[in-house]
Amino acid sequence: MSTQTPAPGPHYETTPPVAPTEDSVGGQPAGRPVGHEGTRVEITERKAWSVGGLPTLLILLLLFGGAIVLAGQAFSTGDGRMMLLAMLLVVLGVLGASSLTIVNPGDTKVVQFFGNYIGTMRRSGFQMTVPFTTKRRVSVKVNNFETNDLKVNDAEGNPVNIAGIIVWQVADTAKSVFVVENYQAFVAVQAEAALRHVATSHPYDNAAPGEETLRGSTDVVAQELADEVAARIAVAGLEVLEARISSLAYAPEIAQAMLQRQQASAVIAAREKIVEGAVSMVQNALTKLEEEDIVALDDERRAAMVSNLLVILCSESRATPVVNAGSLYT
Repeated sequence: MSTQTPAPGPHYETTPPVAPTEDSVGGQPAGRPVGHEGTRVEITERKAWSVGGLPTLLILLLLFGGAIVLAGQAFSTGDGRMMLLAMLLVVLGVLGASSLTIVNPGDTKVVQFFGNYIGTMRRSGFQMTVPFTTKRRVSVKVNNFETNDLKVNDAEGNPVNIAGIIVWQVADTAKSVFVVENYQAFVAVQAEAALRHVATSHPYDNAAPGEETLRGSTDVVAQELADEVAARIAVAGLEVLEARISSLAYAPEIAQAMLQRQQASAVIAAREKIVEGAVSMVQNALTKLEEEDIVALDDERRAAMVSNLLVILCSESRATPVVNAGSLYT
């Protein structure tokens, strides 16, 4: 029984369903196909054959020039063999011309020969490759875009508006062309999906001790966003260079309520500081009076002094003294 070796190029494989693992993204195994029995394109970038194009261009000029001369002589003499030779030179010239291409800096050319992927040209300049091939330009420049302003619920269920900036680049030109339909639209959609997932994993603020928040742990959240986007778009041969949160705020419908909560928290914190300072001042005053034996205070007089001092120190308005001409006991 003979065994045939498959031709190089993209091919399709059927992958059986697998159970989700710890590396899963969005509830599905990371990098594994699902649906339609897991059929997908498995391909990896490789280098395409190419040489400098200038020598080839000179040869083509000689071929076309010779074809013109031979054709002129064939018309004048009626020599059929000379005409066939001229036609052969033209065919060779067309064959060589189809192999020439220009690769600009920051660009690549994905080369296909009658539908088969034969490689990628990354070296810039005027080059010659395999004749009769199609050459698709794929940019490997650094790209960045800002996601739409998304409304999501944070870990506590509060609606927030959030947007992020993703800096990305094509790493594998073959995957970016053959694995996904449109890799630019693919990275945009996956970035928004990752941003939603990260935003729902953290509270906006007021987190428990040791818990990261969207507002207070921006570097941690940005790194999580970069990791998740990178995991989602790796199947398309793309990589993430950086991810940042560009916009973050409570949704308008709860912004006023959250502002009041923040103001209340600030007022409570300020009151706690004022009371702490007032108690310390009262304690110092009583201690100094006793140490210097200025006045002897029993428990009732001490309590009255503490009450008066706390009222004076903690009150928001100016205290009005009341002169007592008698005694606390009469």
